[in-house]
Amino acid sequence: MTDDNAIADAATALRDAYGGSFITPLRERLGTNDPVTAYAIQEHNTKHWIAEGRRLIGRKIGATSAAVQNMLGLDQPDYGMLFADMSYSDGEIIPVDKVQQPKVEGEVAFAIGQDLDSDQLTIADILASIDYAVAAIEIVGSRIENWNIKILDTIADNASAGLFVLGSQPRRLADFDPVLCGMVIEKGGEPISTGAGMACLGNPLTATLWLAKKMVEVGRPLKKGDLVMSGALGPLAAISAGDSIELRISGLGSVRAHF
Repeated sequence: MTDDNAIADAATALRDAYGGSFITPLRERLGTNDPVTAYAIQEHNTKHWIAEGRRLIGRKIGATSAAVQNMLGLDQPDYGMLFADMSYSDGEIIPVDKVQQPKVEGEVAFAIGQDLDSDQLTIADILASIDYAVAAIEIVGSRIENWNIKILDTIADNASAGLFVLGSQPRRLADFDPVLCGMVIEKGGEPISTGAGMACLGNPLTATLWLAKKMVEVGRPLKKGDLVMSGALGPLAAISAGDSIELRISGLGSVRAHF
């Protein structure tokens, strides 16, 4: 694992880039592509941001498809932190420069209704813990120039987090099929991304169980009130200023974002 000074320097470089600049791939700077080092950088910034007053409200799961895992060199998903200042409401206008190199993806978001802090969690615990689900748009971005990312770069960069937009039509789990639900994102009435629940690790609930176990393992267990962005149901799509998009997920309704 990389030494503490190098981790702190990498974390600072990422934070500084949030002003609108870009940095070269961290794996090249550090001479490693080690996920342990990557999570150490992410955790360094998480602690920094919390100390500065940002409110941690949940987690996001990334790399839930086999294609993305192969591209990044992963054998499992990754995770990042969700803060309150990343959240936008359905239909709200979003300054496009709030996210660097923005892309959108459609996801199922789960609201957690009870603490998930056991070291023996099962899918039954996940089913019992979810208060409701909503359709959600994740707006990912990268502080790494030209999206030139591998494992270390994306994980260190808070799993390429940017912003997210939650739908306003909460549904109980019994009201939709998380595996077979179809997803489409449209821009100007034309589809730019399509998919289904099964594209997310086979089932968004399976992805959420993976996350819950991982959070217990790393000492940041999911708590009542947390939000989980469970992973993409289809491919990323780039957006730019002036775009208006609508995400629809069967059984979960729709959610809109205007840039």
